[in-house]
Amino acid sequence: MANTFKNKVFNGSNTTANSDMTVYTVPSSTTTVVIGLTLSNTSSSQITVDIKLNAGQVVHLAKDIPIPAASSFEYMGGNKIVMETGHSLILQSDTANSLDTVASIMEIT
Repeated sequence: MANTFKNKVFNGSNTTANSDMTVYTVPSSTTTVVIGLTLSNTSSSQITVDIKLNAGQVVHLAKDIPIPAASSFEYMGGNKIVMETGHSLILQSDTANSLDTVASIMEIT
């Protein structure tokens, strides 16, 4: 089994408010460990963000996270999320064109 560290980035400069943004979907024959998740507010006012996991059912990992203008938020804080083939990491901001994301992951193939 090979372990590969990657950063998955999502540029949120062309997104609609309150729309799901799929940051990452686990490829076939792969298990992924999310080891970091940084959310960056690129707007000039506070935004509110939801983090969701689609693992057969969509569940909230965090809901209504306030991120001040021109600030970032690190969700993981030492925790890890294990994802299997087909699972997706989804984010949603209440403000259009406001959320950039970096997910640091390890893919196990």
